[in-house]
Amino acid sequence: MTRMEATQSTDNHRQQAEPVYLESTLLRVFGVLFCHDPKRARSRTGKIEINRGVAEKGIAVRFDPEYAQPGPFAHKVAMAVIRKQSNFGRPAQKAISFSQRELIQMTGRKSMGGRQSEELALALKQIRYSHVLAHFKKEERFVEHDFSIFNEVLIERRASPTDPIVACTIVIADPIIQSLNDKHFTCLNHALMQQLTTIGAAFYMRLFCHFATHYDGHHLDRVVFKKRYDDICSEWLGGITVLQHRSKILGEQLGTHLDQLVSLGFLRFYTRRSTGEVKFTFHDESQEIGDPHRVAYLFMEKRTGRKPDATTYVSSKEVDTAKELLGQLSMTEIPDFLDYALAEAGKTRFNPQALGGVRQYLNGYQQARERKNSSKAAAVARQSLDRQTQLRLDYDQYRRNEAQRIFDRLPADEKAAIEALAHTKLGAGGPAKGYMAETLIRVEKHRLTIKRHPGGVANFEQWSASRPA
Repeated sequence: MTRMEATQSTDNHRQQAEPVYLESTLLRVFGVLFCHDPKRARSRTGKIEINRGVAEKGIAVRFDPEYAQPGPFAHKVAMAVIRKQSNFGRPAQKAISFSQRELIQMTGRKSMGGRQSEELALALKQIRYSHVLAHFKKEERFVEHDFSIFNEVLIERRASPTDPIVACTIVIADPIIQSLNDKHFTCLNHALMQQLTTIGAAFYMRLFCHFATHYDGHHLDRVVFKKRYDDICSEWLGGITVLQHRSKILGEQLGTHLDQLVSLGFLRFYTRRSTGEVKFTFHDESQEIGDPHRVAYLFMEKRTGRKPDATTYVSSKEVDTAKELLGQLSMTEIPDFLDYALAEAGKTRFNPQALGGVRQYLNGYQQARERKNSSKAAAVARQSLDRQTQLRLDYDQYRRNEAQRIFDRLPADEKAAIEALAHTKLGAGGPAKGYMAETLIRVEKHRLTIKRHPGGVANFEQWSASRPA
């Protein structure tokens, strides 16, 4: 492919801006991750390198041998997830949940029947088990990351493994979240992308990124980008077939997609990313879908001792039970409750297979938690009292030491006067004898010394404030 020029949008094709924030590295990864030829995608496994030969910044994508390379449909799914994540604004959210209605919209289907559901499940697995291998130089050392774009996929089905998917939660990898929060992203127009084929969308993402750095709204004839056709096939379109004849390339493969981009006028730039653009309430949605999914999957993990993979699902009944538990427990309390319930069940050799089996332990857990909290509060109170008591003892020792230090530096006649007063006061009740007499006289000497020289000893508040935290 020799020369492609950015074309100015006409008024007839101006699109409403619906920003989607694609993390900068993903922009390049998507080019090799998704093959836009579905037949070719199903037969491709192995590893593809990006930045080959660049020692200080290397990226590769490894496909799972069972699920193979993600295809065009998986590309739509990934963009739908990123689009919804973009709606939540900043900070970037890790867990993105979809209801059944949203799943239908995501896939562009009229319903979520058996075939459509399994196509979605396969696409999620393909993305989940494709690995991004990144190594780069950071200061004086090399850092390596091996992660999946979708770190977890939580799937809900009505009752059985053959039922259609009714909801799902997708957890995005930490390196992507961190990069988004560091503002390393390209802002694209999702409204325009929805009108394009997946090949057109792939072209748009890459061309927009290149042209946006050069286009200033003027001098349209200077905005030119050149790239080899075979590199476009491998680096932008996931390894589609390299054709030999220009007529076939334009007539049967890429021409119609490029023409569509030209007709839509794709070059627009969006610079603002504001939480004011958020159209969804993340907290409410997380409570309705995401948190119940995590509870149901966590129960499965604790019951079996194995982390569920992308082939696992939870039933809608389990999700409903999870919602009931979340009505009485916070999400942070759920792991502790499940540990308690499974331990109690083990005492009677009961092996609950469903979340409903652990509900019977909820009252016992709450009572045990109250006792634990009460004991903890009492222990905290005792510790506080002990600290205050020790603090007073330490202060008394400080006063004695300071009083003795001041007394030792006094002139001999003042020392004699203080000692005489101390003996006189203690002698008023009769002559004091033995060890107690020495102690009482010393205490009285310290008191009299501080009374005569109050500026030399800090009061309790001053002394406390000067101590290390």
